[in-house]
Amino acid sequence: MRLLILGAGYSARHFVKLFGTEFSWIGGTTRSPEKMEELRSIGLEPILFDGETASEELLEAITSATHILVSAAPTDQGDPLLNAAKDALAEAKPAAICYLSTIGVYGDHQGRWITETADCNPTSKRSIQRLKAEKDWLAFSEKTGIPVSILRLAGIYGRGQNALCNLEKGKARRIIKEGQVFNRIHVADIAGAVQRAFENNASGIFNVCDDAPCPPEDVVEYAAGLMGVEPPPAIAFEDADLSPMAITFYGEVKRASNAKLKGALGYKFKFPTYRDALDYMWKNGWN
Repeated sequence: MRLLILGAGYSARHFVKLFGTEFSWIGGTTRSPEKMEELRSIGLEPILFDGETASEELLEAITSATHILVSAAPTDQGDPLLNAAKDALAEAKPAAICYLSTIGVYGDHQGRWITETADCNPTSKRSIQRLKAEKDWLAFSEKTGIPVSILRLAGIYGRGQNALCNLEKGKARRIIKEGQVFNRIHVADIAGAVQRAFENNASGIFNVCDDAPCPPEDVVEYAAGLMGVEPPPAIAFEDADLSPMAITFYGEVKRASNAKLKGALGYKFKFPTYRDALDYMWKNGWN
């Protein structure tokens, strides 16, 4: 099997770390020539892609890839890979394509539990772009018969990117907004979900999120308890001096269900809750 990754970021690299040995070749795109050696150091063949024009090297990688993982962010024009190489993808007919999206496409559901059939009313520009890219990928799948799975990811965390790290660095904040709740997902479970999607040649939309949506302050307090330190002082949302992006985030409240991922793909979570994950990282390293 040969894997092509569009946008070799945090989640995609973790997939390579856990499941890379299943592939005889792995290529990864980057916009920056300076990052090419870094990709080589983690076992990826680097391919320059400016997000607009598919080079001969990228077209050759598409032709030979059996599996494609798309993690690159879309633009107002849509998904960069589809825009640059839709015909090459259709002709190559890979066994499966997996697109990493976000539960942000649902928008605000006022704390209700939602499944993949819930209405999508995204409010942020990035989520609006993601939803358009999702629709384009699903239309491509329907037209070509190539399996495309859309994985809608919750708030991503893992080693080097978690509440324990933030507390250690003095960057943790305990912002209180009544009614605020959302899901999270450990990066190891993102990797596991991608593997199951590939293994099943899956098509359609799947929420990739934990079993324990909760207020953000709960996670900070639990991490502080593990470390034996006082949690940071509570800050009212109105007094938090947040960035425009963060304000948009706090304006969306939902509880996403992972029942379809567990049922249709038979996925078993390594970290069903943030407590499981933080317990593990506290014992085994978190940065």
